[in-house]
Amino acid sequence: MRIVTLCGMGFGTSLMMKMAIDELLRKHSIKAELQAWDLGSAKGQAADIIVAPRDMEKHLTGFNARVILIDNLTNKQEIENKLIPVVKELMR
Repeated sequence: MRIVTLCGMGFGTSLMMKMAIDELLRKHSIKAELQAWDLGSAKGQAADIIVAPRDMEKHLTGFNARVILIDNLTNKQEIENKLIPVVKELMR
């Protein structure tokens, strides 16, 4: 399973989310490939799950992945509540 974190430009936001998700995956004993990309790099790439800030929603149409939008990027509980059920569903 490939989980990708996205941000608009650069890698600041995507790296911050990647570190939080990596911690959550360890907490739940889930193994997944985790990558941080900017939006331009994501075009044409394969992913099972894309995690991105809510303000990027309009840019994420056309991706063949489950998209999880995060409102508060520093809220690990929000990320966990939205991501872990999707990961477990896809692992079935």
